[in-house]
Amino acid sequence: MNMFTKFEQIYAELKGRGNRKRMVAAWGVDTHTVAAAGKAVELGLADVTLVGDQDLIAKACAEEGVDVSVFTIVHNPDELKSVAQAVQMIREGQGDFLMKGLCSTDKFLRAILNKETGLLPPKGTLTHCAVLENPNYHKLLFVGDMAVIPAPDFKQKQIIMGHLVNTAHAVGIAKPKVAIIAATEQMLAGMPACVEAAMLAKMVDRGQIKGCIADGPLALDVAVSQEAVEIKGLHSEVAGDADCLLFPNIESANVFYKTNSMLAKDVKQAGMMVGAKVPCVLSSRADSIDTKLNSIAIAAMSVK
Repeated sequence: MNMFTKFEQIYAELKGRGNRKRMVAAWGVDTHTVAAAGKAVELGLADVTLVGDQDLIAKACAEEGVDVSVFTIVHNPDELKSVAQAVQMIREGQGDFLMKGLCSTDKFLRAILNKETGLLPPKGTLTHCAVLENPNYHKLLFVGDMAVIPAPDFKQKQIIMGHLVNTAHAVGIAKPKVAIIAATEQMLAGMPACVEAAMLAKMVDRGQIKGCIADGPLALDVAVSQEAVEIKGLHSEVAGDADCLLFPNIESANVFYKTNSMLAKDVKQAGMMVGAKVPCVLSSRADSIDTKLNSIAIAAMSVK
């Protein structure tokens, strides 16, 4: 499989496979979900089932000019019950990945995390992976965790890192380069983010974490800028060419993601939760249709 540097290349790969994955959208009754799902069907990215009130779905389709017949509709007029039903459909093998529609994030997460009827494996950890296509960078960036774990401990950082690497593998990157981000690339014992970054990098060196190359601590500038690497005289396999950015906490990852979306022109984004039995598309209710479509594509690529 080729390494993809743009979302459009991923669209083409999924369409060319011909074996469409099946997406189930929980409370998929809003215009953005319907528009993104309709585009996904049109582009051959996935087959789509919408779970929710059929009248609201029909209204959203009419507003967006989407033919309702391209979807499988499972009528459920209750928001909370429709989310539970969508999760149950995944558990029963009626879908390959899940998408959040207009339902609130807490309802979506509660259904996934339910110990008896949810999608989290025993002792599993749910994290979030964002993917960015920035015209100022030469390839896709995989970013974690900006949405689920507020202050990851060392073990959780290993898990987030593993999910970032697995997602990068899913889009054709055989040996992802992971930059473990801190405020500086200097090894400062008084900064926990630096210490844990160095420990993680050494675990990769020793083969305790497999499937990637890693370096840390790395400041953001040297992680993504070859010019900064040369100015600072840094020697690293990862610096200036990172595929994955592992941030020390939710604030730094979230600010990075939203700075890209708000202040950088022509940035394309995607986001999904990983660690459950299937990929779960989790974009904000305010996210653009394109962001939702990109998220569907990344999730479809990540289905095992």
